[in-house]
Formats: sequence, C-alpha cells, structure tokens
Amino acid sequence: MKGDRRSAELDDLIDEITTDANGQDEQLWAFRQALEDDVAVPCEATVIGEPVQVLKFDYDGNERRGLTATCRRADGTKHVVEASEVVIPLTVEGGRYQAAYRKRMGIAPFPPGRRGATRQKPAAPAPKVEGPIELVVLSVKQKAARCRVLGGEQIVTFRAVRLWDVAPGEIAFVRPSKRWTYAGNPYLSGSIESTRLAPKALGLVPLRLEEHGLWNPADHYWGEEGEPLDEWAKPVIARGPRPVFEMEQVLPGADPEDPFSDPIIESNDLKDSGDRDGARRILMDLCQADLRCLDAHAHLGNLVFGGRPENAIRHYEVGFRIGELSLGEGFDGLLPWGRIDNRPFLRCMNGFGLCLWRLGRFDEAGRIFDRMLWLNPTDNQGVRFLIGEVRAGIAWHEE
Repeated sequence: MKGDRRSAELDDLIDEITTDANGQDEQLWAFRQALEDDVAVPCEATVIGEPVQVLKFDYDGNERRGLTATCRRADGTKHVVEASEVVIPLTVEGGRYQAAYRKRMGIAPFPPGRRGATRQKPAAPAPKVEGPIELVVLSVKQKAARCRVLGGEQIVTFRAVRLWDVAPGEIAFVRPSKRWTYAGNPYLSGSIESTRLAPKALGLVPLRLEEHGLWNPADHYWGEEGEPLDEWAKPVIARGPRPVFEMEQVLPGADPEDPFSDPIIESNDLKDSGDRDGARRILMDLCQADLRCLDAHAHLGNLVFGGRPENAIRHYEVGFRIGELSLGEGFDGLLPWGRIDNRPFLRCMNGFGLCLWRLGRFDEAGRIFDRMLWLNPTDNQGVRFLIGEVRAGIAWHEE
C-alpha cells in the first residue's frame, strides 16, 4: 500500500508540474524549471549505481534525449548524462521531483534496493533558528529566492510562499522557521513579514556618469514659430544650456567582442515566442549577477505590466531608485535618449510613471513625467502626450 500511495503522489506531482504545458517540449521545459527550482544542487545521487554529485539540470530542446544532468564523480571529473539515469534519494531536498521525472519518462522512480537511498550522505542538521533578519533579494524563482544578508556578503537560498510578491533589489524582513546547510550552501525557510525599498542600504557602487558637453535649448526644435509652447517646456528653455551625461550600463554575461551577444535581446526573443518563464529566468539571473542591471528591472516590469501593474511597479521603481544613486541631490544635467546607455534608466522611469498613473497616483505620476522631460527634452518616449491627462486626473485607458 505504501508503494501505491507513493506512486499516486508522484502522479499528482507530475500533473502539478505539467499543468498548462502542451506537448512533449513544453512538459520537458516545465520539468527543467521544477528541477532547477526545487532540487537543491549540488546534491548526492547515483548514476547506474555510481555515487555522483548532481551540479545542474538542463534541456537543449532535444525531445528524444530529454533533460540532461551535469554530474561530478568522486575523482572530480564531470560528465553529462540523461537526467532519467540519475537517482536522487528522497532524503535529499527535492528528490521527489527527480523521481517524478523518471516516472514521467517511463522509468522506475527508484531502482530496487534504493528506494529512499538510505546509504546516501544525509544533509547537515538544521542549526538553531534565530530571530528575524533582513535579506536583500537578488533573484526570485517559483519557490525560492537567492538573497544576500543585509550588511554582509553571505548568500542564502530562501524558501517561502508568495515569493511573487517580492522583486530583486527589495529588502525582505524575514522571520525564519528553519535553517540548514546542504553541500556547503546555506538555506533558509520562513515567512516574509514586510518588504522595503532602500537602495542606499544595498551597498551598491553607483553607476558612473560620463559627461558629453552641453545641450543648448536654442538649438532644439520646439515647434513652428508662433505656436504656443507647452507648459513643461518653458522652464527647460529658461534654464538655458545644461551638461549632457551618459549613465553606465551594466549587462552581465554580454560578450563585448560579440555585438550580437545581449541577454536582454535573448530574453525578449523568448517572450515574443511565448516562453515567458524562460525570458523571466534570464532577467532574474542578470539581477542576481548585478542588481545595477537596470534593463533587467525594466523588462521584468514589462513582463507583468499588462495584467499586474501593482507588481510591475516594484520592478520599475527598483531600477529607477538604483539609477538615482548616481544622480545625487540637485542633479541638473540631461540624460538624453540618444545616449544609448541612458535608455535602461529612462525605461524604468517611464514604466514607473505609467504604473503610478494606472494605479490612480496622479500627482506622483505627474512628477515622474515632469522629471523625464527635464532629463530628456527630446522626449523620445512620448511623455508630453500623456502629461496633460495625468495632471487633469483622467484615469488610465488602453490605447
């Protein structure tokens, strides 16, 4: 009976993982995501009876081969095998997900004599749980987030419910329920009691500003002679010439020698092809590598802007506030769209302002749009066509 119950549980888990996954390819991607999120690697396992450590799961689109696993033998050598050949004991966190994958591929979840794999090395015992802590969120997966302890360098994997409610760059006030270490990596589970946005507390190095001469409003086209000026343009013109700056753009993983190497473009291509999870995964990895990757925050906001502006605004504001660290008090220069590295910051500002408008926060949205026009009077994003409705308190409407 116990075996029947366990088999039924694996069937339920397979159904849970593959919900909304149509066809073999989508189901394999769903399993790849589940294994990445729920199996704590590196972990102890066996391949045809040989003890190994599993380092990574992957899928290259080959449906006949299925998922692969990168493993390390006891002598330190690495090799790649079909993931269905890997047996992870139930004593390992997430081991049941690998068992479910084996069953989905028509293979016995546990070979004879290895059910539960009691001979495997157990995880380290959980240390005593201490009081609340604050964690800097670096990236968020379905059921786990990579975080850094605020004020320190230690990286932990945090597991909790409702992780969709936090964004990379936010600080989460966490009440732990369990701490443990596996394969030398610290883990933490618990509940999130609150979050806050405090970019100055993150310990980030501000993005560099490079000066590029002066911008003169007298050289700018403001419309046909005799036409009235927009109200927003009058103080910009009155201020006179101002210095032009370009903000440093951080893009981890891009190959400076390859002009086509751009993780943001790769993420957008995945989104356009319908693989929104894959697009999100790339952007989260960029944030984990460096929270100063403003374009990752902007495009994370874009992914959910259409249906969840209350979530999108968190991504946009994080990117905007991190960029603000470079400007300091009283910044009076320009960040024109024509200087390409300014675009991630301006995208974050635009998304932030649009979300404020959608959520009915008209005064705040108006201030953001005013500031965008001050920073980029050429207004390549079309804010000047929106600001009148925002100031009039006209509710957001789709166009």
